[in-house]
Amino acid sequence: MSTASTKSRPGKNAKPGKTSTRASENQALLAEGQEVSERVWLVGRILVLAVAAFLRLYDLSLVPLHHDEGVNGNFLMRLFRDGKYFYDPANYHGPTLYYFALLTTYIIGPTTFAIRLLPALFGIATVWLILCLRWRLGTVAALAGAALLAVSPGAVYMSRYFIHESLFVFFTLAIVYAALKYWDEANPLQLIFVAVSAALLFATKETAIISVIVLIIAVGSTVVYAWFRKEVAFKSYAEETRGSRSRAKARARDAQVEESGELLGRWGGWLFVLVFACIALMFFIAVYVIFYSSFFTNWKGVKDSLETFTFWRKTGTKEHVHDWSTYLWWLWQEESPLLLLGALGIILAIWRGSNRLAIFVALWAFGILAAYSLVPYKTPWLALNFIVPLAIIGGYAIGSIYKMGEDGQLFGRVRALALFIASLSVCGYQTVSLNFFNYDDDRYPYVYAHTRRETLQLVDEIDRLAKRAEPNDPTQTGITIVSPDYWPLPWYLRDYKRVGYFGQMMTTSEPLIISREDQSAQLQVTLGDRYRKVGSYVLRPGVTLILFARRDF
Repeated sequence: MSTASTKSRPGKNAKPGKTSTRASENQALLAEGQEVSERVWLVGRILVLAVAAFLRLYDLSLVPLHHDEGVNGNFLMRLFRDGKYFYDPANYHGPTLYYFALLTTYIIGPTTFAIRLLPALFGIATVWLILCLRWRLGTVAALAGAALLAVSPGAVYMSRYFIHESLFVFFTLAIVYAALKYWDEANPLQLIFVAVSAALLFATKETAIISVIVLIIAVGSTVVYAWFRKEVAFKSYAEETRGSRSRAKARARDAQVEESGELLGRWGGWLFVLVFACIALMFFIAVYVIFYSSFFTNWKGVKDSLETFTFWRKTGTKEHVHDWSTYLWWLWQEESPLLLLGALGIILAIWRGSNRLAIFVALWAFGILAAYSLVPYKTPWLALNFIVPLAIIGGYAIGSIYKMGEDGQLFGRVRALALFIASLSVCGYQTVSLNFFNYDDDRYPYVYAHTRRETLQLVDEIDRLAKRAEPNDPTQTGITIVSPDYWPLPWYLRDYKRVGYFGQMMTTSEPLIISREDQSAQLQVTLGDRYRKVGSYVLRPGVTLILFARRDF
């Protein structure tokens, strides 16, 4: 039996670039075999996006910035104020975060809300992309997968961080979505969207190479599995809902395509595909160069972007080293419903073998989790890379249970609904607990060397004393920081014009001094009675800062 695609293909005289009859056929089949009404689908997706938006946008300034957020904010402020950003292969990943955040910063101003708004919007957009996979997954599966990601504790927590991960996973899923669209609709513009998404992915983080390799392996494995299963062929969800009648049509189309010898006929033939592949490659290079060259102002950045893989290969074996099972343990603690549903979805996708996208996502989820588990370097925000495919394949598990039995019998639907509600309830509780109450409690896996809320009290105290020291312009107050640990204070003190970050003991006469706790005794001896201790504030676990103020004010 042929293992060629079941997608209908136009004849030799068909015009490439126009939407294939395959796409309209899928929509028609989906309409006939729909699981819920269009009204339920509309209300469901609005509700999912509303929940995702609320959890990611509500009180974005509540949590003090993490150390890495403070550093990212420092790069952004230099770009915002001086128009300068130069990629450094040894530090803090690619440039897309800063250039995209520049837009929200210009519109709103350089505030904590403005910089965190960007990853929050990308987090919401990722949920939306899962909903867009309805034509391949089915209505219930798409809604369930999007909802699982919308309330995932880790997805929400990392979407409220000014770091690269939220953008990174969006671009990864965008590659998958655009590639599927190109396969189904034979629209060459979708191939360009694949290239642009891939370029933005590489311009966001060096770990793009891991994601791309896993995606390629997952695609290849899906093709091999389809060939092995024979009867699977390449079906969309719409065909799956039609059963044997649809499969018979698919086999007939495959035979016709094999006889015609037009394997790439629906894409316009080999020459047309090759031309647009070259155009897509040019788009990839252009976008890549634009960002890494800082919009043609730093050509060295392009060269450095290629050297960074050597640097991060060394870093990945020396810093943040954890056992191979760490991610599984973190997921079990914070994402147990997602982990269990994901595992069930992987089993169902491989066992049933009736949905190409489900098989691919199953292999993607397993592959990306395995890849990051094998790398010694492990941080919680990297978990977002496999939370997304786990949510999608978890939604597929819910959709499969919903359809179990002839014509989706009531018992199957009740089971699916009960499992879905129970999973959302657990995830929702953990999300609210983590993101709005225990966001700086390091007993939670995602709270990784995070800044404690007392740091904001330190900032408030500095602001209060600065108003007394310089009533006309508090930002002129001199602040000396002798502590070697101070991030993210540069972000919170960004408006102060006389702040010195020395990182070691020194003599000073500025109104305010900040030291680390283990420096305070020596500092008091050095300063004598000219300064008094105002208070101590935990910066993060193991680091406490002491604020001293000059007695004369």
